[in-house]
Amino acid sequence: MSDRFLSGFSAKLEAFLEFRVARGFKTDSYLRHLVKFDRYCAACFPGQRELTRESVHGWLDSLEVAINSFRDYATPIRQFGLYLCAVGAADGAYEDAYVLPEKYAPNTGACNAYIFTDSEMTELFNAIDDLSPIKSAPQMNVVAPVMFRLIYTCGLRPNEGRELLAENVDLKTGVILITGTKRNKERLIVMSDDMRHFARKYDTQRNLIAKDNPYFFPAEAGGAFTSDQVYKAFNKAWVQACSKKSILHRRVRVYDLRHRFASACLNRWLDNGENLNNMLPYLRTYMGHSSLSETAYYIHILPENLVNTNAVNWDVFNAMMPEVDAE
Repeated sequence: MSDRFLSGFSAKLEAFLEFRVARGFKTDSYLRHLVKFDRYCAACFPGQRELTRESVHGWLDSLEVAINSFRDYATPIRQFGLYLCAVGAADGAYEDAYVLPEKYAPNTGACNAYIFTDSEMTELFNAIDDLSPIKSAPQMNVVAPVMFRLIYTCGLRPNEGRELLAENVDLKTGVILITGTKRNKERLIVMSDDMRHFARKYDTQRNLIAKDNPYFFPAEAGGAFTSDQVYKAFNKAWVQACSKKSILHRRVRVYDLRHRFASACLNRWLDNGENLNNMLPYLRTYMGHSSLSETAYYIHILPENLVNTNAVNWDVFNAMMPEVDAE
């Protein structure tokens, strides 16, 4: 009997999540949404073990979520149906499992990357340094200047920054162990000397405000900051930066700091006359990409005057792009 699920789908939901873990995917978001589906079925379809159109659409119709969040709910239940059909083909069970049509969970593709200009970066970090205390995240103004600089200078995914464990940060050598990554692949990165000195000064403050919190960027509640808290702080700083007449206000994401890191590396290599065909694998390893095609994406967003050079073999990089796994 599952401790997490209550409905007739309990065992299969657990097996489905185990299947995804075995494939290297995180299951946090799937679990969160499938628990809601499970509770709905336990209440409205007690004992039902067959995934039907009525149970799936009944649950989706009962949701009160923004239209741009609907895919987050539709995708897990569609994948669950596909999984049941695959299992049914093998053991003769669940042959008639309902599969939500793809149109209900379209692959919207990756968000367009925004590459900050030098002046935008200057104004953005000036605003981050001047953040006032935030009621919902009281320690964010202390944490933000270091966290956002670390995400940028090390090319981290936002969650890799906010969920960084203090025990995985060596402030003497500058080596950081990144865990909890996409596809659960750990990696080692090294901070620049400037970033390491900045982090060491911050660590003195951290030990005063949250010494017992295991996270390097501790939230007042005792854990890590939520993604929403981090985004709100970042957006607040961006809005402040955009008050400068030289900056056009547009929607940006914390993830765009990672995009800026990648483009800065490529630009520096181009300036130094490096062959990007040879250098790209190093960037792939540092950023934790599962395939070279994910890293090659950044070639396509460089300004045209920079890529019209012998440093880029477009036949090679264009051939890589279809391989990107968006899941």
